Amino acid sequence: MAGYKQPCKYCGKLVPPDSNICPYCARADPNGPMKCPKCRATVEPGFKVCPHCGLQLQLTCPKCGKPTFFGAQCDACGGSLKVKCPNPKCGFEQPPTGENCVKCGKPLNAPKK
Repeated sequence: MAGYKQPCKYCGKLVPPDSNICPYCARADPNGPMKCPKCRATVEPGFKVCPHCGLQLQLTCPKCGKPTFFGAQCDACGGSLKVKCPNPKCGFEQPPTGENCVKCGKPLNAPKK
């Protein structure tokens, strides 16, 4: 038996519960509430900071330069916002919400020489 469809957290259209990408707006992870990448508290689009840990949730898209809410994709251009931790023991992918990895704490960018 198929599961009940759930509203996409981005566009609101009903999508299957096991969807990895919304078939309507093409955004990743359409099901379930958004979570803070640092403390995993529930956050909503439009929040400037996490209400639990204070992490900055608004950022500038590296592709188009427009302000956007953190997530997998830019609200304006749809470009990917995720960065990968350079620590070989970590490799966690996250939105660029700070200078350090939210999982291991190591710097996201290697020091420039």
